[in-house]
Amino acid sequence: MRTSTRIAGALTGLTLALGGAALTAPAAHADVTACINQVERELQGGEAPESVRTACHTGLSGNHAECVSGLTKSGVTDGTAVTACKVSLG
Repeated sequence: MRTSTRIAGALTGLTLALGGAALTAPAAHADVTACINQVERELQGGEAPESVRTACHTGLSGNHAECVSGLTKSGVTDGTAVTACKVSLG
């Protein structure tokens, strides 16, 4: 097998591996962003504080109850907190 063929094969494999990682990474971020956006809609234009961001990240890990609790402690209504935490799970 020629060196150029091996290099092309290795580069193709590397591109596919890195491309696959890039495609899976934004999904998690999008879920947290959707959770934060849900809360910000309730705040009507206000930016969510860091405590909301932390709670949404907690929801992403699958801890729904702690996510809801963190959001309600941040002043978010219970209904919005439940919805936002569900969104963070994707």
